[in-house]
Amino acid sequence: MDICRKYAPVVEKFSIDECFLDMTGTHLLYPDPVKTAYEIKDTIRNNLGFTVNVGIGSNKLLAKMASDFEKPDKVHTLYSSEIESKLWLLPVRELFTIGDSTADKLERSYIRTIGQLAKTDVNIIRSLIGNKMGEHLHRYANGIDDSPVLEKPEDPKGYSISTTLEEDVTTLEQAHKILLVLADKVTSRMRSDNARAYCIGVTIRANDFKDKSHQKKLEEATDVTSEIYDTCKTLFYELWDKHTPLRLLGVSLTNITHDESVQLSIFPDEQKEKDRKIDKTIDSIRSKFGSDTIMRGSSYRSGIRAGKK
Repeated sequence: MDICRKYAPVVEKFSIDECFLDMTGTHLLYPDPVKTAYEIKDTIRNNLGFTVNVGIGSNKLLAKMASDFEKPDKVHTLYSSEIESKLWLLPVRELFTIGDSTADKLERSYIRTIGQLAKTDVNIIRSLIGNKMGEHLHRYANGIDDSPVLEKPEDPKGYSISTTLEEDVTTLEQAHKILLVLADKVTSRMRSDNARAYCIGVTIRANDFKDKSHQKKLEEATDVTSEIYDTCKTLFYELWDKHTPLRLLGVSLTNITHDESVQLSIFPDEQKEKDRKIDKTIDSIRSKFGSDTIMRGSSYRSGIRAGKK
C-alpha cells in the first residue's frame, strides 16, 4: 500500500491485498499508464519479494476485472473500447460481485456470458434476480461503475448479510441455524469497525421472489452476537407464517453508532458481559487463524457457545 501511495494521490484499500489507485491528474508525471503499472508491479516484486497483477481501466469495476485476468505478475487493460472484446466473452459467473446462486439462475435462462447479460433487457434481468441486483449486474455487465476511489472509506450506514438457500427452509430449527450463522458473521464485521447498532432487521423471501422484512429498534445499541441472534429469532417468528417455504434469509444492522460510551445499568446484565467476552475471544482467534477456525454451534443458546471446526 505504501508503494502504491507514492504513485497516486488517492489510494483506496479494497481488501488485505488489493487496492485502487486514482491516477487522475498525474498524466504529466506518468503519461503512459501501462508503463507506470509495470513499474509499480516490478517495484513491489523487487522490494517485497512477491508478485501482483495490475489492472487498468476507466473505473473501479473495469480495473478490478482486468486485474483478475491471466496471472501471475501481469498487467492488463480493460478500457471502455475493449469491453466487447475482453469482458463480454467471459462466463457470466466471472462478473465481479456475482454469486454462484445468481449465476445459476442466469445460466438456466440461457444467459451464460457477460455479453449476453449486457444485451438482455434489464427488465428481464430484474424479473430473474430481483430489481436491485438485476439493475446492479446489468450496469456492471455494460462496464458502468460510478463509485469513486476513496482514500478514507465512508463509515457504513449499516451492515447486512443474506443467503440464498439451495434447499427451502421449512422449519424453525432450520431457520434458527441459518440466522445464527448470519448474525455471527454480520455482527463480527460490525465489531471490527468498533460500531454498534440500534436497529436489527430480518428479511425473508419465498418462491415468489417477494421480500418481507421486519425490524426492531433497541433502547441501547449493541454489538453482542447473542442479543442480536435472539432478536433475529423473535423477528423471524413474527414475520414467517410457519408453512411457506423460504429461499432467502437476511439480517441487517442499522442506526449505527461509534459512540464508545455505554449506558450503565443499576443492575448489570452479567450474561451479556459474559457473551461480550466470548465475542471478543472468538474475534481474536479468527483474526489470528482465519474466519473458519472457530464457529458457533447450533446449541449456542443452550450453553455450548462455540465449537472448533
